[in-house]
Amino acid sequence: MLPFGTHFGHAPDALFMLFMAIAVDAVLGDMPWLFRWLPHPVVVIGRMIGRLDRRLNKPTLPDADRKLRGVVLVALMVTGALAVGGAIAFVARAVPHVWLLEVLVAAILIAQRGLFEHVDDVARALQHNGLEAGRYAVSRIVGRDPQSLDQHGVARAAIESLAENFADAVVAPVFWYVLFGLPGLLLYKTVNTLDSMVGYRNDKYRAFGWASARLDDWLNLVPARLSGLILSLAALFATKGRPWRALRTMVTDSRHHKSPNSGWPEAAMAGALDLALGGPRKYPGLVVDEKWIGAGRARAEVADIDRALHLFSAACLIDAGLVILLMWAQVAI
Repeated sequence: MLPFGTHFGHAPDALFMLFMAIAVDAVLGDMPWLFRWLPHPVVVIGRMIGRLDRRLNKPTLPDADRKLRGVVLVALMVTGALAVGGAIAFVARAVPHVWLLEVLVAAILIAQRGLFEHVDDVARALQHNGLEAGRYAVSRIVGRDPQSLDQHGVARAAIESLAENFADAVVAPVFWYVLFGLPGLLLYKTVNTLDSMVGYRNDKYRAFGWASARLDDWLNLVPARLSGLILSLAALFATKGRPWRALRTMVTDSRHHKSPNSGWPEAAMAGALDLALGGPRKYPGLVVDEKWIGAGRARAEVADIDRALHLFSAACLIDAGLVILLMWAQVAI
C-alpha cells in the first residue's frame, strides 16, 4: 500500500507526489541526459513566448495597445499552462502508473540541486582557476556585467543569486503545487519565464511586459517572504549562521531591493551570513545604484559561498520537511 491507502499503480496523495518530486530533483538534478532527447518544459514555454512576442509586440503601436497585447500574451500562456497541467494531472489519476509522469514533471520544474551546482561551480572556478573563470561561471546565473566584478563582487553575485533563486526555483514551485497541484506549478513557471523574457523596464518591454512583471510579483508575494523565514530558520543549522540577525535584517533591509520580493530572501541570507549584499550593480548598458542589504562584510570570499551553500542545503531540507508536516496534518485532520 502507498501512503493514504492508495493501491500500487494508482496515484498517491498529491503531497506525497510533491515530496517524491523534491527527492527526485535532489538526487538527479537537471537531468541533462534526458534533455538531449526531449525539450525541457521551460525551453518549450520560452519558445512559445518568443513566437507570441514577435507577433504581438509591435514597436510602432502606442503604449496602451502594447500593454493590452501584453495582457493577451499572459492570458494565452496562463490558459495553456493550466490546460497542460490539468490534462497531465487528470491522466495521472485516471490511468495506472501515469502518476509517475506527474512526479517527473514536477521534479524537472523544481531546481534545488541544479541551483546548488551552478553556484558551487562559481566557488570552485574562483578557488582553482581565478577571477576570469569565476566571472564566466557567474555569468551563467546572473544578468549583470561580469567584467565589472572583482573577486568579492563575483562571490556576492553568486550568493545573491542563490538567495533569490531559492525563492523562485524552490519555495515558490513547491508553494503553488501545494495550493493547486501540477496546474499551479506550471502556471507559476510559465509566469516566471514570462517575466524573465519580457518583464524588462526598457523601451521594448516597458508596456508589453507590464502584465507579465506584475503577475510575477503577485505570485511571488507569499513565497518570497516564506523563503526568507525558511533561510532564517536554516541559519540555526548553518556554519556560523545567525538566525536572529537574519530575521532582523529581513525586516529592516528587504525594502532596499528594487524588487518587492527578491529583497526578502536576500536580506535573510545577508543577515544569516553577516554579509552586505546588493549595492550598486552594473548591467549591460545600465548602472543600478541600489542600497546595501545587511550590515556585515561586503568583501565576500569563496568561503562565504560555501557557507551560503550550507545554508541553502539546510533550507531545502526544511522546505521538504514542511511538505512532510502538511502530509501529517492532512492525515491527522
